[in-house]
Amino acid sequence: MNKAELAQKLAEKLNVAKKQAEDMLNTFTDLVTEALKKGEEVVLTGFGAFSAKQRAARQGVNPQNPSQKISIPAVTVPKFKAGKALKDALKQ
Repeated sequence: MNKAELAQKLAEKLNVAKKQAEDMLNTFTDLVTEALKKGEEVVLTGFGAFSAKQRAARQGVNPQNPSQKISIPAVTVPKFKAGKALKDALKQ
């Protein structure tokens, strides 16, 4: 399911216009992104938690020339940890 399909399903469930559902999804993603940029965690109880983690700098190998070592810089990456209710729903 892509974003457009999700917006359509959301519009049908909530009985609102598709444009309103798209706006809701865009607002949700914007709010989560802003919170992660600030280093905050977004927890949706039962569904999961969004967080930002720092990945340390490390040495890697150039895939085009395996004998050449390259330096991979530190970076902040998004992380999602599924909640218990979501895990349980998928087990059934």
